Amino acid sequence: MNKEIRTGVLISGIVAVVFLTALVLLNPQNQEKKVYKIILIPKIIDSTNGFWSSLTAGAELGAEEFNVDLEVMGANSEEDVKGQIRYIEESIRKKPDAIIVAPGSYSGTSDALQDVVDSGIKLILIDSIIDRDIAEATVATDNYLAGRELGEFTKSLLTKDAEIGIVAHVKGASTAIEREKGMREGLGQYEDQVVDIVFNGSSYDKAYALTEDMLKKHPKLKVIMGTNEYSAVGAARAIGDLGLAGKVKVVGFDNSIEEIQMLEAGVFQGIIIQKPFNMGYLGVQQTVNILEGQPVEKSLDSGCKMITRENMYEEENQRLLYPFTGQQ
Repeated sequence: MNKEIRTGVLISGIVAVVFLTALVLLNPQNQEKKVYKIILIPKIIDSTNGFWSSLTAGAELGAEEFNVDLEVMGANSEEDVKGQIRYIEESIRKKPDAIIVAPGSYSGTSDALQDVVDSGIKLILIDSIIDRDIAEATVATDNYLAGRELGEFTKSLLTKDAEIGIVAHVKGASTAIEREKGMREGLGQYEDQVVDIVFNGSSYDKAYALTEDMLKKHPKLKVIMGTNEYSAVGAARAIGDLGLAGKVKVVGFDNSIEEIQMLEAGVFQGIIIQKPFNMGYLGVQQTVNILEGQPVEKSLDSGCKMITRENMYEEENQRLLYPFTGQQ
């Protein structure tokens, strides 16, 4: 074999080895999947609140399934918008791949969230929206439709003289704005019977006190509508303690264990159930898809359901009321 032939064989062999090595390295089964760093900033971290606890649990399950390094950080009050902004700024400095935020204000957090986008970090909104279309995707309940469904149900509890009070959560939050709009729409001709609306800053105790004050101011009050768990539970506790269960009817949002118990006891007549566990899980799933360049829905509705004493024991609704099975 002459020198030229030997050289050609050697080069061919090297090329073959390089080609086979590349095939092995490019095989997805032989590559380690990237671990994405994602920070979740809910409106509040509160272990006593069923909604936020369930949302966080769903996100943690998603992180486990999609091999995500998830960090959860947040304020101690939904009204603490400045605190949430500080957490957003701190998250930017940590340079994660993405930040998932439940904005505490429709407009108050917008500049900070713009900084997330300008820093090259993927922004995903969860639960609530802001006044700018800058997020890669949003995962939330359709709050207007949920409010309208609650309003339509409430009509069945009313007479032409019954006065209505609304105990709302945080003034300026998109969820409070959209739910109130929907509730009023759902009430239809009875909307004029709404005599008062108060904001409790997502505090059980403040909702309780505001409900007591509302009842003193409006002795003809026959229905109270709560716009989130803090609002609904605080109002229902006051109604129960005052011995007015069934006399003043209560409807509201969310599904803590306490709410379920008060629905069974007749303090609540109905609750509109969001799907926070789904919301948290889908938030992480959507984020991973975005980071991997896969198509996602720009606005994903995580769903809701009207629950009453009549349908609460149905199998499907039991899974919604007790979401920690992860089988929604």
